[in-house]
Amino acid sequence: MKNILLICGSGASSGFMAGAIRKAAKKKGEKVSVKAASESQLDERIDEIDYLLIGPHLSYMVDELKKKTQEKMSKLQLSHKLFTEH
Repeated sequence: MKNILLICGSGASSGFMAGAIRKAAKKKGEKVSVKAASESQLDERIDEIDYLLIGPHLSYMVDELKKKTQEKMSKLQLSHKLFTEH
């Protein structure tokens, strides 16, 4: 199972996107756990995740998040278009 954390500023908008990711994964037969959280909750969840998805409005934090997560996991910054379409 892949453990994915999707972060945004407050965790609210990432909840909708997490639901869309779960639905798409189920449709493809992928086993995933997708959780949404605010960026301030990353430290308490960092050891539980394999993939970190970053909301587009947190682009200013990408370098900081890369340092924080180092080589522990894959990271992806979501485009504004992708984030708002789902």
